[in-house]
Amino acid sequence: MFWVYLLRSLRNGKLYIGHTNNLSRRVLDHNEGHGSQFTRQNGPWELVHKEEHPDRLSAARRERYLKSVAGSREKRRLAGTGSDEI
Repeated sequence: MFWVYLLRSLRNGKLYIGHTNNLSRRVLDHNEGHGSQFTRQNGPWELVHKEEHPDRLSAARRERYLKSVAGSREKRRLAGTGSDEI
């Protein structure tokens, strides 16, 4: 099982989208500074949305869609915000 997740920065409200097979560990990694440069610079993070997917391919496709221009409206709706940051 894989997860697509959406994080919101508690510092500035920016959004981050990712996918993983271990959601709790990955959120903890982001908050401990073990993620990307973007997540290190904009944390701490809160989990605002998660979706379960049967395999990595499905999760990666969903992540890619939510990061696209076409998926930006849905991303903002899922996060409950008007921000366009990813």
